[in-house]
Amino acid sequence: MMSQTLIQIVDAAVADAYQRGGHHLVCHPGCSQCCIGVFPIAHEDGARLREGLAALEQTDPAKATRIHTRVKDALTRLDPWFPGDLNTGILNEDHEAAILFEEFANDEPCPVLDLTTGTCDLYEHRPILCRTFGPPMRSEGDNGEVNLATCELCFIHATTEEIAACELDPTIPAQEEASNEAFNTAHNRHGQTLIAYALRSPAPLP
Repeated sequence: MMSQTLIQIVDAAVADAYQRGGHHLVCHPGCSQCCIGVFPIAHEDGARLREGLAALEQTDPAKATRIHTRVKDALTRLDPWFPGDLNTGILNEDHEAAILFEEFANDEPCPVLDLTTGTCDLYEHRPILCRTFGPPMRSEGDNGEVNLATCELCFIHATTEEIAACELDPTIPAQEEASNEAFNTAHNRHGQTLIAYALRSPAPLP
């Protein structure tokens, strides 16, 4: 599945979930709570972000420079504790790394976030996780039970039935995984990275 096709499918599914969610979804420009704290992204997400930054360098060099500066500052803070390969920017996938990641950089703002406006400077190129955050989405708990996870600011007064009625298309994760696997195979990549490492200069090694 081509990345652009996946984006179209995801954006359509999110728009549908928002229509059903109505007033329970309170996400708006300037609300950036979900932009604080690092999170893994696929290499395909990273490539999309790099494309967006390259385009921004042509259309708004000043904004692009601010992103580069925030990326550099973030890497200064992240590098000493990064639970992965600093050369490639790929996170380790073992159990110990997963435990370390739980406490890693939870207060670190996304380098693409404009802290003044609380908005994303590469919004049109943002990762799939950013696009789908907010509406109820299936997640599997440690005991194998399926839960519907939502942004903690949304659905505060919703009933269980109302939350279930607004669930994001449950096929999205499988479609995203297939797209990521195809990208990784085509580009000889594996694992996941972070936004700061995807956007550092020079670009990460294969």
